[in-house]
Amino acid sequence: MAPLLQPVTHDTIEAPGSRPGDAVSSPADDSLLDAYSRAVVRAAERVSPSVVNIEVAKGPGPSRATDPSGPDGRRGTGSGFVFTPDGFVLTASHVVHGAAHIQVTLGDGRALPAAMVGDDPETDLAVVRIQAPELIPARLGDSGRLRVGQLVVAIGNPYGFQCTVTAGVVSALGRTIRSSSGRLIDNVIQTDAALNPGSSGGPLVTSAGEVIGVNTAVILPAQGLCFAIAIDTATFVAARLIRDGRVRRGYIGVAGQTVPLSRRVVRRHGLAVESGVRVTSVEAGSPAGRAGLADGDVIVAFDGQPIASVDDLHRLLTEARVGVRASLGTLRGAEALALDIVPGDSESRPRS
Repeated sequence: MAPLLQPVTHDTIEAPGSRPGDAVSSPADDSLLDAYSRAVVRAAERVSPSVVNIEVAKGPGPSRATDPSGPDGRRGTGSGFVFTPDGFVLTASHVVHGAAHIQVTLGDGRALPAAMVGDDPETDLAVVRIQAPELIPARLGDSGRLRVGQLVVAIGNPYGFQCTVTAGVVSALGRTIRSSSGRLIDNVIQTDAALNPGSSGGPLVTSAGEVIGVNTAVILPAQGLCFAIAIDTATFVAARLIRDGRVRRGYIGVAGQTVPLSRRVVRRHGLAVESGVRVTSVEAGSPAGRAGLADGDVIVAFDGQPIASVDDLHRLLTEARVGVRASLGTLRGAEALALDIVPGDSESRPRS
């Protein structure tokens, strides 16, 4: 009797419609696979020395970042990466939020106490700091140059498996997601590079080994729906956290995503940008709601400054904007509008 399973090689695999003996694989296919493998290996080798494992012990009281798998529900783990030679580590806010004690384990096995520098739940980003010699910072890239379909590599510590590497592509750009706490996070990168609990805070990198995102969330039980905060957003937030310990910003109360504008619209209204921020929702009672902003409007200017992306709007909504009246340039269908808006304080923003 013939065995139920027979080994096959690339010389015997037949594609639908092919003649017996036709080989599906070819030297060109093998070369392409080798190139893909080399790209992933190169990215992992360049970034892995910067990736750290983060263990936290929570203080008393409720916390959104607890790990229910822990013996008392008060411990958690996550990932992060060193991004400066003097020990600043970027991670996800929900990994370290409310932590009483933080320990960072480097790729070479050194376990070090870490101090909280700053935490920004609005973008699910946080910075902690360690004191150690010979740290290797990750090289940061430009998330604004990403393209859908581009190869990306995620590195983290899912379920405690240190420096786990997964690869995929950029599935979409400019996403807006709602975290488990109810807050909205804009300008998010969607990828199918697999993430699991413990991967949060780790880097998402290009084939050149440049960090272009901070891994933040995965939708379960869906397959391949993973998200990362764009590094352009992360570097802006990290700088403010290092300087002030927090990001106190103005807010207008919208969720939005970056969208391209047609050349006809740009020419017709004499716009200085070729993209804008489409409003996907407006919070009830927010400054945007009081100003008359509506779902589907496209923001193209704020206080005379062009707005080409969500990042532009975030950068302009600084502490200095709180309580200061400004003009909001928007497109509503074919009509251009200038709305008066008074940004509020993000610290007093209603929480769900």
